[in-house]
Amino acid sequence: MSYEAAREELVEVVRKLEAGGTTLEESLALWERGESLATTCQSWLEGARERLAKAQEATAEKSK
Repeated sequence: MSYEAAREELVEVVRKLEAGGTTLEESLALWERGESLATTCQSWLEGARERLAKAQEATAEKSK
């Protein structure tokens, strides 16, 4: 799942939770899905940070 898709679904999950009107079971399922999506987003962001750091290091090495 792409970062954008995970983030979009996470926003929708949060919206549903904030709106209320769901059963406890539905709320728990939404919460669990939200946690999974948040983990996916975090993994993508960490990977992007690592790639950026490597690219910056490579650029710095080339300019030496």
